[in-house]
Amino acid sequence: MTTALTSAPTTPTTSTTVSGTRPLWRPALAGGAVAAAVTTAIATVAHAAGVSFEIDGEAIPLPGFAQMTLLGALFGLLIARQCRRADRPRTTFVRITVALTALSVVPDFALSFDAASRIVLVSIHLTAAAIIVPVLARRLPTAR
Repeated sequence: MTTALTSAPTTPTTSTTVSGTRPLWRPALAGGAVAAAVTTAIATVAHAAGVSFEIDGEAIPLPGFAQMTLLGALFGLLIARQCRRADRPRTTFVRITVALTALSVVPDFALSFDAASRIVLVSIHLTAAAIIVPVLARRLPTAR
């Protein structure tokens, strides 16, 4: 009597997270880095053109724009990770981030900035969101 050994078909493995989706930290880091560079460049050009970014006599330091943009990317990453549990992760993520972007410009109007500073600060918020949100949204499935 002979016995034949058969093996089950195997599928190639890929680098994914436990939930079976692509990791989000790399695109968040890359998008955050690009957005930080762009927002800092906008602030630098605006400052060179005479925009002060002063609040109560103290100017926002230029490296602060990069730091806050990277912090925004980190928050976007955390939100995207939680949205994976939603029925429509991508839609949920985009709705949340649009609402939070709108809220992020409120201090620009509530604090005592001049008109030029307000315009540039709002532009910086919108630019950072326009870079980071799509990068993360593309990594989320449209439906679960």
